[in-house]
Amino acid sequence: MMLRTFTLLLGCIWLSLGMTSMAEESQPELWIESNYPQAPWENITLWCRSPSRVSSKFLLLKDNTQMTWIRPPYKTFQVSFFIGALTESNAGLYRCCYWKEKGWSKPSRILELEAPGQLPKPIFWIQAETPPLPGCNVNILCHGWLQDLVFMLFKEGYTEPVDYQVPTGTMAIFSIDNLAPENEGVYICRTHIQMLPTLWSEPSNPLKLVVAGLYPKPTLTAHPGPILAPGESLSLRCQGPIYGMTFALMRLEDLKKSFYHKKPIKNEAYFYFRALKIQDTGHYLCLYYDGSYRGSLFSDILKVWVTDTFPKTWLLVQPSPVVQMGQNVSLRCQGLMDGVGLALYKKGEERPLQFLDATSNTGNKSFFLKNVTYKDAGIYSCQYFLTWKTSIKMETYNTVELMVVDKPPKPSLSAWPSSVFKVGKTITFQCRVSHPVLEFSLEWEERTTFQKFSVDGGDFIITDIEGQGTGTYSCSYYIETHTNTWSQHSEPLQLVGPAGFLTWNSIPNEAFRMSLSIQIVSLLLLVLWIRWKCRRLRFREAWLLGTAQGVAMLFILMAVLCCGLCSGTLAEEIEIIMPTPKPELWAETNFPLAPWKNLTLWCRSPSSSTKEFVLLKDGTGWIATRPASEQVRAAFPLGALTHSHTGSYHCHSWEEMAVSEPSEALELVGTDILPKPVISASLPIRGQELQIRCKGWLEGLGFALYKKGEQEPVQQLGAVGREAFFTIQRMGDKEEGNYSCRTHTEMQPFKWSEPSEPLELVIKEVYPKPFFKTWASPVVTPGARVTFTCSTSHEHMSFILYKDDNEIASSDPAWGTPGSSAAHFLVISVAVGDGGNYSCRYYDFSIWSEPSDPVELIVTEYYPKPTLLAQPGPVVLPGKNVTLRCQGTFPGMRFALLQEGTHAPLQFQSASGTSVDFLLHTVGAEDSGNYSCIYYETTMSNRGSYRSVPLMIWVTDTFPRPWLSAEPSSVVTMGQNVTLWCQGPVHGVGYILHKEGEATSMQLWGSTSNEGAFPITNISDASIGRYSCCYHPDWISPIKIQPSNTLELIVTGLLPKPSLLVQPGPMVAPGENVTLQCQGDLPDSTFVLLKEGTQQPLEQQRPSGYRADFWMPVVRDQDSGVYSCVYYLDSAPLVASNHSNPLEIWVTDKPPKPSLSAWPSTVFKLGKDITLQCRGPLPGVEFVLEHDGEEAPQQFSEDGDFVINNVEGKGIGNYSCSYRLQAYPDIWSEPSDALELVGAAGPVAQECTVGNIVRSTLIVVVVVALGIVLAVEWKKWPRLRTRGSETDGRDQTIVLEECNQEGEPETTTNSPSSASQRISAELTVPI
Repeated sequence: MMLRTFTLLLGCIWLSLGMTSMAEESQPELWIESNYPQAPWENITLWCRSPSRVSSKFLLLKDNTQMTWIRPPYKTFQVSFFIGALTESNAGLYRCCYWKEKGWSKPSRILELEAPGQLPKPIFWIQAETPPLPGCNVNILCHGWLQDLVFMLFKEGYTEPVDYQVPTGTMAIFSIDNLAPENEGVYICRTHIQMLPTLWSEPSNPLKLVVAGLYPKPTLTAHPGPILAPGESLSLRCQGPIYGMTFALMRLEDLKKSFYHKKPIKNEAYFYFRALKIQDTGHYLCLYYDGSYRGSLFSDILKVWVTDTFPKTWLLVQPSPVVQMGQNVSLRCQGLMDGVGLALYKKGEERPLQFLDATSNTGNKSFFLKNVTYKDAGIYSCQYFLTWKTSIKMETYNTVELMVVDKPPKPSLSAWPSSVFKVGKTITFQCRVSHPVLEFSLEWEERTTFQKFSVDGGDFIITDIEGQGTGTYSCSYYIETHTNTWSQHSEPLQLVGPAGFLTWNSIPNEAFRMSLSIQIVSLLLLVLWIRWKCRRLRFREAWLLGTAQGVAMLFILMAVLCCGLCSGTLAEEIEIIMPTPKPELWAETNFPLAPWKNLTLWCRSPSSSTKEFVLLKDGTGWIATRPASEQVRAAFPLGALTHSHTGSYHCHSWEEMAVSEPSEALELVGTDILPKPVISASLPIRGQELQIRCKGWLEGLGFALYKKGEQEPVQQLGAVGREAFFTIQRMGDKEEGNYSCRTHTEMQPFKWSEPSEPLELVIKEVYPKPFFKTWASPVVTPGARVTFTCSTSHEHMSFILYKDDNEIASSDPAWGTPGSSAAHFLVISVAVGDGGNYSCRYYDFSIWSEPSDPVELIVTEYYPKPTLLAQPGPVVLPGKNVTLRCQGTFPGMRFALLQEGTHAPLQFQSASGTSVDFLLHTVGAEDSGNYSCIYYETTMSNRGSYRSVPLMIWVTDTFPRPWLSAEPSSVVTMGQNVTLWCQGPVHGVGYILHKEGEATSMQLWGSTSNEGAFPITNISDASIGRYSCCYHPDWISPIKIQPSNTLELIVTGLLPKPSLLVQPGPMVAPGENVTLQCQGDLPDSTFVLLKEGTQQPLEQQRPSGYRADFWMPVVRDQDSGVYSCVYYLDSAPLVASNHSNPLEIWVTDKPPKPSLSAWPSTVFKLGKDITLQCRGPLPGVEFVLEHDGEEAPQQFSEDGDFVINNVEGKGIGNYSCSYRLQAYPDIWSEPSDALELVGAAGPVAQECTVGNIVRSTLIVVVVVALGIVLAVEWKKWPRLRTRGSETDGRDQTIVLEECNQEGEPETTTNSPSSASQRISAELTVPI
């Protein structure tokens, strides 16, 4: 028999080499059961169990041939194969498989049944619980196939077993703790029956344990090369420094099956692969060991590629594919293969332009083109370049077109959603170009002065306030390398207003508005006609005129309101009135095998503003006050179930002013039966996967899915929480039907629930699913505005918005956009409970669409923020991987990774613990940026945490340079404290502070901010010197580290102070030149110029004499400030003098205005004077005081004090002052603010007088106006006449005469004849 050996290598295989173990496909488990424990061969049954899923078929193999297969009546985890008594005919090698979705699984381990009267031969292997480092624990597993056996572990050279175990199952685990070199050797395992210690099994195959790391590492090389095609031969040479050793080669992807031993040829061994296969691809390494199994260190990893086609390469151009003549261009070739040469090709040329050899290529290297010309323009590509012969085909590769221009090409300009303004809407211009751009510019042809700039992708938002947005627009851009060269303008694009187009839906709207306008005009004309008739006719009833006018005005008001209502109804966005979040109802028990013995119902709300809960049972309920815990839930204990408890339960949550929707109904159907589950599913789509949800209300239940017409369950699932999801892989006609589900207790005998209500699955004709998105990020804070857009290519559709599969809003196509193919659902202010999974559908008449892809709306700022860390660090080389670990607070949450500037989260992950790892694979320059993460719960409205602190990821081969500064200044006096700050953009990195001339450094590890503080207390001579700092990452990184700037720490107060003068003066106009002269007392000195408010010296000089002249050309406003200077001797560097006297410099066209105040007050008192005090910021000036109403200045003063008296009231009035420099008598400052001096009556009296005059005038105006109105109305008012009846004594009649009658009769009689004439005149008028 061939000796099979397994070897465990004691060394950091996975950890030091950065490799992760390859996940192996799970094997089924095969074991023996027998009802004859002392003679198991008398009656044998083989059991086969799948590791993680139910299966419909199981297969038993004997000696690699099919023996039998079993198809159980329903899907299950395990089946049995009856063998019976063991004979010569059924002895042999057994394995089993189970049926998966796409074929048979991997076979189980081999069970060897020998002749009758012998136990099966055990199998033996090693499992490392941790990376096999010195001192780690190693498990040796021995599988004996039968239960209740005694397992013995033997080591070569020892007569007695080194360990034994009596496990309850079929496998023993022997642990070797704190693995050391003395544990090396060859091990075997044997078994025997407990009652028959003399009946032993055959020994297992030997297991060889090798200890590595005691000799120097060898080298591993490949011939002809590490990249070959399938079928070609490969020779791997492992060479060490010691002769006579045994060499071993392994492949990290499968250590157990790819471990090869080889006797040496002198100090090396060759491992041959005659015909390579694809599965031979992997990471290889080797070691050697002596006769005592003492091994060497591992060689470096050698990556071997076996492929028939090279992986694709891609080419990137930096800084841009559009460059100007004379610029330098970098062509970066990226690929998956390391250690392979690269060649740069240009279309139209046969030979490569440039080469990169294998030693310089790490999968991401650059070719350089310097001083490009028009000849360098063209299409470029890169390919792998090998120095050995192989039949591998070259894969297709991308090409890059390099354009060499004097001016960049023009971009494209488009408008979204259209080029037509709608009422109250904006239009977004999108200026696009195919290469990176630094800044875009939008220009408006109708306005030459209009120009907008954008660095955010070329988007410009245009509004149409009062019709001012219409016109013709164009855009241009410039790239980073040519900031002064703008591109050509895009093609012009015209925006038109709402009146510039007609659609079928807008025609009835406009007609309706026009009809309302015509009604308003008609009613106004009616009012005017009535007024005109008032002057021409007489009415018997005066109230008729008022009634007609009132009715007309009422119609006008209704028409105006109707227009307003029409304008409001035509809005396109649909505002969502979010319901109070639905609570969750479930049950808990402390009797898992008989839950009905003690049952408690729990109700939990996702809204933190919930006050109390109500549990309803068939219309009645109990009230529970919200508990103080943050979980916002309430308990309703039911105790042992009785017949009075049967019924349907649901709960509500109460808030300040609202009540929630009811929870899902929980139905209790009996006293000794589980609650009735609820079944649901999404819309079945032909050919697609469908998930059926079964909610069982209790934890720890098993689930079964039934289909009508079949006795056995279609699918079964174990305890997976309170609900289970059954999957139909591909929906077809045979999968249609009525489904139901049941739950059962986990332990046998099962206690089952009643079946759920049936769920009918029918495949119907459907429209394609719509496109569904949010306008902004789906991760929002409370109070944010969220708009969902549901769109399709079909027109005239109605849309429905769903939250967690419940309909919450719908759209009416009658008021949508003409030919409506989209709907916008608006949430004005998002609350914490509004998070969840949103989707939409559309329909017309009886045909519905598929549901859209869901959008997870996450409302943050509910849970504490997580922490985000980068592994190995936040600075990573291009082409490498980086892991971002998000550490939360609570287990069982879902995590999302966000990047600044992206619309949606980059990755999602669910975790059973409190943290997840997000992998950024093969990062490039575009992956640089600020990252953050959140976590949220998926069961309660996606309530999320605060965002983590942003983490900046740098993808570069060199750390960014930090900056070293001193606070409060780098020039300090002896004995003071100073803090040196090492500031940089990289977070979570240590810093090192270096001092020139010292070997040791100050370190600050793992800074949590982006700057490191190094405090220096009580400055002394030892603190003087030149400092610099640099990053010090606490992970191993090949990235280059740059030092910061050099900071000189100067200590003052040890030499006499210098003097500081300014020429031509302390006040100069912008654009002039200034010279600051610092005069010291000692020769051979270095002078330092300082400015108040700056941490670093402005300038240093070492003149030949005693004075340094600091020249400041073309000064500006920001050069104003307070200056000083110090000096130090060359013989004692950085030991400086005291500061000079401060000197303030003003850079301005006009000196700043002074201030003017009055003492003791601004009110003259009888016989008292007032002193006006004018104060300015500059010395050596002359002040002048001016009085309103006087042409010449009143007084001059050098100290700014002016005495004012009030003789004959001449001192009252407004005063202001200004000043001029005595050195510049022609330059005057701005005047001060005016100051008013008032007389003895005081300002209160004056204000009262003025107020009385104003009030009296207003009263007179009002009275006069009122009189005029009354006079006019009296003239227009109808005269009342009382007429008596001579004949019948009728009641008096009020007659309305014409309002302004010209030529009124001179006399009026009350005779009957005249009265009759008047009456007859009235009767002839038609009313």
